Amino acid sequence: MSAEPAAEEPLPADPPEEAVSEDHSTETAWADAPAPADDPAAAPPSGTYRLQLRGTPEGRFGFAEAAALAPYLASLGVSHVYLSPVLQAAPGSAHGYDVVDHSRLSDELGGAEAFGAMATRFRAHGLRVLVDVVPNHMAIPEPHDLNLPLAEVLEEGAASPFARWFDIDWEAGGGRIVLPGEGEPNYRRFFDISGLIGLRQEDPEVFQRTHGLLLSLVEQGLVDGLRIDHPDGLADPRGYLRRLAEAAPGRWILVEKITEGEERLPPDWPCAGTTGYDSLGMVGGLFIDPAGEKPLTDYYVSLTGNPAAFEEVEHDSRLHAATHGLKPEIDRLLRVLRRVVGERRPGLERALVELLVAMPVYRAYVVPGEEAPQQAVDVLNEAAGRARAHLPEDLHGDLDTVVDLALGRGERTDAEFIVRFQQTSAPLAAKGVEDTAFYRWNRMAALNEVGGAPGRFSVGPEDFHAHCIRLARDWPLTMTTLSTHDTKREEDVRAWLAVLAEIPGEWAEAVERWRTWGPAPSPLEPDLEYLLWQTLVGAWPITRGRLEEFLTKAMREAKTRTSWAEQDADYEEAVLAYARGVLSDADLVTDMTSFVAEMAPYARVNTLGQKLVQLAMPGVPDVYQGCELTGLALVDPDNRRPVDFGRRREHLARLDTGRRPKEVDDEKLLVTSRTLRLRRAHPEWFGPGSRHEPVAARGPAAEHLIGFARGDAIALATRLPRGLERRGGWDGTRVDVRHQGWRDVLTGCTHMGPILDAARVFEHLPVALLVPREIDS
Repeated sequence: MSAEPAAEEPLPADPPEEAVSEDHSTETAWADAPAPADDPAAAPPSGTYRLQLRGTPEGRFGFAEAAALAPYLASLGVSHVYLSPVLQAAPGSAHGYDVVDHSRLSDELGGAEAFGAMATRFRAHGLRVLVDVVPNHMAIPEPHDLNLPLAEVLEEGAASPFARWFDIDWEAGGGRIVLPGEGEPNYRRFFDISGLIGLRQEDPEVFQRTHGLLLSLVEQGLVDGLRIDHPDGLADPRGYLRRLAEAAPGRWILVEKITEGEERLPPDWPCAGTTGYDSLGMVGGLFIDPAGEKPLTDYYVSLTGNPAAFEEVEHDSRLHAATHGLKPEIDRLLRVLRRVVGERRPGLERALVELLVAMPVYRAYVVPGEEAPQQAVDVLNEAAGRARAHLPEDLHGDLDTVVDLALGRGERTDAEFIVRFQQTSAPLAAKGVEDTAFYRWNRMAALNEVGGAPGRFSVGPEDFHAHCIRLARDWPLTMTTLSTHDTKREEDVRAWLAVLAEIPGEWAEAVERWRTWGPAPSPLEPDLEYLLWQTLVGAWPITRGRLEEFLTKAMREAKTRTSWAEQDADYEEAVLAYARGVLSDADLVTDMTSFVAEMAPYARVNTLGQKLVQLAMPGVPDVYQGCELTGLALVDPDNRRPVDFGRRREHLARLDTGRRPKEVDDEKLLVTSRTLRLRRAHPEWFGPGSRHEPVAARGPAAEHLIGFARGDAIALATRLPRGLERRGGWDGTRVDVRHQGWRDVLTGCTHMGPILDAARVFEHLPVALLVPREIDS
């Protein structure tokens, strides 16, 4: 079996091709890239490229390696290079989120000199720098003196001038910090990671000391934007952002804030928006057929015995996180509650836990001393409604008391309870849902994504357009994304899995065939086995090592038969042995490969469609490293592997010499580069002040086209391709592009208009990006 794609052979040179349009005029296809604006610093952000820096000897990618990409990234069309954390991290850090010294740039990444050289090189190529900032926590390293503020607190206790830096419950620890391995931690952690200790950014001195270097880089013009990691962990996110905006006026500031359902980013936060998980779900949902929901749900329930709805699994998973991994944080909040009410009341404490478990979002935003905003009131009321179903009626009054305390209402208000309730609900959402429930309920794995809603099967065009109109109006410089270092699977795995919603019968038959292929029954829990088959078709071809790494993480995160804390070695080995058996069965692999090949034409449509939509919609699109080509990585560490940038340079250079794309990688790179370049060249179409206007299709296959105008440009994409094929193609479906005279910047084809035949528009690619013919894109 071929576990990885074969190395690509050099392609023979061929001349630029000509494309004939509906009005029979000809233009050279695959146009050259426009140069960046003369003064890129004056232009709004138009596109970012995320780089994962790594200072370890294995897979090292530091400031010098990033700088070497400047010509390529400028040619790709982005305005900003988006860097993972750059400050000094703990020894062996593979990601940089475990900072130990805020006063130094990472030595392992190259230090201050290399950083300055990198920023200068980026600037010379018209690129600006967006840096990931980690305000919520620091690492507890070995040896401890690598984190000098923490080392002083460990030595001097609460009397240390650095004691104010850290969020420590001194009373619970008997006047000392209870370190990992010494008992229940008595400090706020990042989620359930005891090696990361929470910082008190609400203290102005802590803010100044932990942000001084980064702000000096901003002032020197070496850093142009700041991406704030996990603001929901902070005591006062709004206050923090206000202080940051005052210290870095006019800079592009984004927050890694995950919104759920109808939740909106608080309008009084001084930032440009989020890192884009809200748009990830909206874009992906467009390419999932709602007609597949019932058959896939019915099959999932019959196969696994799991409930048809996500809510029950979500509740149980949150409760598990509250009583296991996050028990120290829950216990600390319960101690605050006892202090507030003056006694231990078991009913009140049970109501508190159920209210936290029932929170529909990461957290409410209530500032002590201020009236709770309506969105916070609505959130707590919704949570209380959910919690009542899990509480006896005689505890409903206690529940109302806890709600009032969390909202700061009534006579008995307490600032610490208000804040700590919010700081506890956020990690409970992350650990209970994304890192537990998402691995227990895999009806459709493509939906189990950061910021996603597994219970929302698909997104209709009307809801998508409403989302885009709101972004253009309220958050025009928010980020959009399809893949990040934290996503559970990269964008094109989800594009492949979306096909299953259009072929539920064929998919169920295939799974039944594969799971009964061998003589012995599967030892996997049913949900994990179903996740295995989805992972195989979504990420195919996959090596044994990558699959084993993913399955190990998946079963431990589910915490049903094994976990990170309590590993069942026999079960884990049985799971991995079964997976090895699947990959080593030549006949089974042949059958699976044939099934994947049948999916390929439809996955191609989804891959290109979702990419164009993300790149052209309101907001600033981010391209996660490597995802300008097909991205089939799974959850970390798989999605943080080294990227072959040489291969990407070669592909882009070939396209830029006028050669046509030869496979999906080329096509995706074409869509990515041409759309990014168009955005950079025409900020008046895509930037602040621009609009998102839906473009109407008419005809029997109108539901298979998603289109919208951005300024003078129009993006058109095919959706639900298998259904389109079943109905016999476009069959005269037309799209109204408003006026005459268009050129597709992806193919070079010209179109007359104002009414275009969809079949002609999508003759060469399942997507189109139209601009007025006279525009030099």
